[in-house]
Amino acid sequence: MIGLLQRVTRAKVEVEGTLVGEIGPGLCVFVCGEPGDTEASAERLLDRLLGYRVFADQAGKMNLSLGTTGGGLLLVPQFTLAADTGKGMRASFSSALSPEPARGLFDYLLARARERHRAVAAGRFAAYMQVSLTNDGPVTFWLRVDPGSA
Repeated sequence: MIGLLQRVTRAKVEVEGTLVGEIGPGLCVFVCGEPGDTEASAERLLDRLLGYRVFADQAGKMNLSLGTTGGGLLLVPQFTLAADTGKGMRASFSSALSPEPARGLFDYLLARARERHRAVAAGRFAAYMQVSLTNDGPVTFWLRVDPGSA
């Protein structure tokens, strides 16, 4: 699974003009499943999202995690993260997990995140979304759990 995380001061997702998810300070994470990903992959990605140290401590060093700070977590499904852009002028998405298994994996990740963290919001799977965020830093990391390695 792929998680593109951005440290934010705020983030929100709208679908057809309706707010479906919003957080204050925390992480906005764009999520994509790849063939071979399982619930174990989702668990490993969630461990990393909650434990990755991207927030400043009192000395200004990135030593604190979302789990420590208690900030918000906004999960946004985004299959384009698995795009193959190696050739031509149009991306190929054959390396993304097909829609139904991807929906199940995203739903699993979201449910587990809500069990493990208090402030969790989400975009809507397969919807045309408008995502607004204020990147803090900017701080952006690409996290990937190799399919089958979790």
